[in-house]
Amino acid sequence: MKSHILVVSQYFYPETFRINDICRELAARGHKVTVLTGIPNYPKGKFFGGYGLFRKRKEVIDGGIEIIRLPIVPRGKNALMLILNYYSFVVSGTLYAWFSRQKPDFVFSYEVSPMTQVLVGKRFAKRKKIPHYLYVQDLWPDNLEIVGGIKDRHILSHYAKMSKKLYEKSDLVFAASESFVETIKSRMDEGREKVHYLPQYAETVKEEAVDTSDLKEADTFDIAFAGNIGMAQGLEILPKAASLLQNDGVRFVMIGEGRAKSMLLREVEKAGVGHMFVWLGQKPSEDVPAYLSRCDAAFLSFSSNSLFEKTIPAKLQTYLSASMPIIAAASGESRRIVEEANCGICCNSGDGPALAESIRELRTMDPALLAENAKSYCDRNFKKETIMDYLDGFFET
Repeated sequence: MKSHILVVSQYFYPETFRINDICRELAARGHKVTVLTGIPNYPKGKFFGGYGLFRKRKEVIDGGIEIIRLPIVPRGKNALMLILNYYSFVVSGTLYAWFSRQKPDFVFSYEVSPMTQVLVGKRFAKRKKIPHYLYVQDLWPDNLEIVGGIKDRHILSHYAKMSKKLYEKSDLVFAASESFVETIKSRMDEGREKVHYLPQYAETVKEEAVDTSDLKEADTFDIAFAGNIGMAQGLEILPKAASLLQNDGVRFVMIGEGRAKSMLLREVEKAGVGHMFVWLGQKPSEDVPAYLSRCDAAFLSFSSNSLFEKTIPAKLQTYLSASMPIIAAASGESRRIVEEANCGICCNSGDGPALAESIRELRTMDPALLAENAKSYCDRNFKKETIMDYLDGFFET
């Protein structure tokens, strides 16, 4: 029997996150889906046009997904605003949990940073005496320390205890990589059997034609990067590599926005390689495959640390599904997948000269074979129907 699922995610449509597609799929399978989220403001830090504290606080999209937007403080551009953003969602969500008359069958918390948003889902579930499922995309306090730059031991200890409690008190915990599963289990004193591997899948490719005319044709070898332009991605490697490839006819196509974009732009200009970059900005996730199809290869990278070795970025599944030869400046899970798939080439994070050589080497390889290997690996390991069938089984009442 189909269920009523309350999805708790601080980020949701029109913000571009994988949870958007998960909700569409759950609704298409007959579940009633209600999303408790914030007012959209990611990644630029200000409310999207048409949304606000008194505008479009409720919506219904995609044939029945009900969206309830909690009043929050926008992210802004500094640490104080970001903290206020995180905790305003918790406060608003806790009040909603206390006074809401909704009685869904399940609560499903989708956790990308911050982990604090999961407090809303757990409190709602406890209040209504219903199961709480948690889907972990970011490990805390690891992400807070490595990406957020927080070094205070008292703060990190507080969030470590909070995360442990949320893992143990949730009825089920899903994790986006096998390394995440093992890490989460190692931090729990009880309930380790509740932790399951649930990889992200590649989203459905848009069937109708996508206008990609803003990507101008050029006689170049185009390498696409799609996703968040943040500190975690280690994208400072690109201008380093580009400076060594100025005579190789290479162009980097950047699809996305993020807090580190302005810094990356400065590094690109400083290296004198601005002519080698195309900045397309944020695109709807369902449009990204169309842009990828116009490029010759796709790029992913991470900063070098143990957290990112455990992470499988969502863009990797998108690249594989789009049959893209892949260049990865990464280690751990991402490197393992690219090498297992035999669909590209890898180098160490942050090593610009090695990346330049990897790009040159990739150009000597058979692109058709790399593309075939990428798609085949995706179908075997990250097929949407298989993964959603698995998740759907936990929502049957």
